[in-house]
Amino acid sequence: MNLPVAPPAFDATNGPRRRDHADTGADIGAGCGLVLLELTALACDFGLWFLSGFNLDPDRTVKADSLWGYLTAAAGVAAFALVAALVAARARAFVTVVSQIVMAVLITVVVSAGAAAQAHDDTSADHGTRACHAVPAAPRCG
Repeated sequence: MNLPVAPPAFDATNGPRRRDHADTGADIGAGCGLVLLELTALACDFGLWFLSGFNLDPDRTVKADSLWGYLTAAAGVAAFALVAALVAARARAFVTVVSQIVMAVLITVVVSAGAAAQAHDDTSADHGTRACHAVPAAPRCG
């Protein structure tokens, strides 16, 4: 027995309806490309900081530059990752959103740790005199 085949009542695949998510291949490609771009920027940034204190002359002692400028550049990369995550969320590219949020969090942790280390280095370099302004009752601030 042959039953009649009715045409579909509504075909949502070709209409103006918004898709639920971005194409998975393009989403993964964009996420990986952005992560690679951000890692390259961070490697250049901290590589320049490393090279500022690198010297092959054994008779000369070289102190590396202050981290503050390099940390500012790294914070800019974290801000870029956050903006990219917001744009990807609007495009419903979930893989890119997750990868960019993870990168933003990791870069923020690295910047926070670097800021704490540089602040400690700054206070130890001036033998705690700056700490006397912040805490005048400290034992060495006589």
